[in-house]
Amino acid sequence: MDARNQSRLLGFILLGFSGDAELQPLLFGLFLAMYLVTVLGNLLIILAISSDPHLHTPMYFFLSNLSFVDICFSTTIVPQMLASIHTENKAISRRGCLTQVYFSMFFPVLDTLLLTIMAYDRFVAICRPLHYMVIMNPRVCGLLVFVTWLVGIMTSFLHLSLMMPLDFCGALEVPHFFCELTHILRLACADTGLNDTLIYFMTALLGVLPLVVILFSYSRIASSLRKITSSAGKQKALSTCGSHLSVVSLFYGTGVGVHFTSAVSHSPGSISVASVMYAVVTPMLNPFIYSLRNKDVKGALGRLRSRAASCL
Repeated sequence: MDARNQSRLLGFILLGFSGDAELQPLLFGLFLAMYLVTVLGNLLIILAISSDPHLHTPMYFFLSNLSFVDICFSTTIVPQMLASIHTENKAISRRGCLTQVYFSMFFPVLDTLLLTIMAYDRFVAICRPLHYMVIMNPRVCGLLVFVTWLVGIMTSFLHLSLMMPLDFCGALEVPHFFCELTHILRLACADTGLNDTLIYFMTALLGVLPLVVILFSYSRIASSLRKITSSAGKQKALSTCGSHLSVVSLFYGTGVGVHFTSAVSHSPGSISVASVMYAVVTPMLNPFIYSLRNKDVKGALGRLRSRAASCL
């Protein structure tokens, strides 16, 4: 059978992590636990925000959207990985792989843009407090989230539309635990120069530019905080900004780690470990960062627990 037809019929092989059979039960248990913690933690954040009137503000509206995106991002990757470990079948169809490529680009774009919007929200709240409810009204907040989803859909569709006509040849083995765009492109028989150019352009537009906006927002916030004389006001501002900055640092730190590891190392194991930090660990830790560092969220979770206990 022709290699190009074979790629269309058989799909790809995800090599994943260690091939050692003794490690597979340990990996399965570890990733299952991490996935359940991710889903449960982010669901609790969403429930706490939706059920507590005190948290019906723009900042927590964006946080609930971020938690939903983190659940979806983990669900795009981890269940397929668990199924591969459990069944010892590492094959994935071409359609399934392209679907995973699409959503593994889509949700990180949403993460990036939501974190940028949250930085802008903090900038307006601290630097323009008297105009906050006018600028960040419900209509504007809904429009910002809508634009975020629209940009994510269009960006991922553009990548996928350039990728779908490609034929793949060779062993069709992906040295990764999920179908990641750059790894799949390396298996293409045709020239992928246009695909690579689009990746670099979108990385600058939707990766570097949002980071610049976040850093600029926090530089203005830091300048405004120096003018606040009330220690209570500073403490409240720092608590909300600290949680957001921690999530931004974790998201960008692990993302840069993945790209750096891919550039300097050809070891599949190193790349996979770096990707686990980005795609699995970060969505799991975000709820803990916001619940442990934010008094409002801790209070809402406590009230949610009390209501749940009273219903039992």
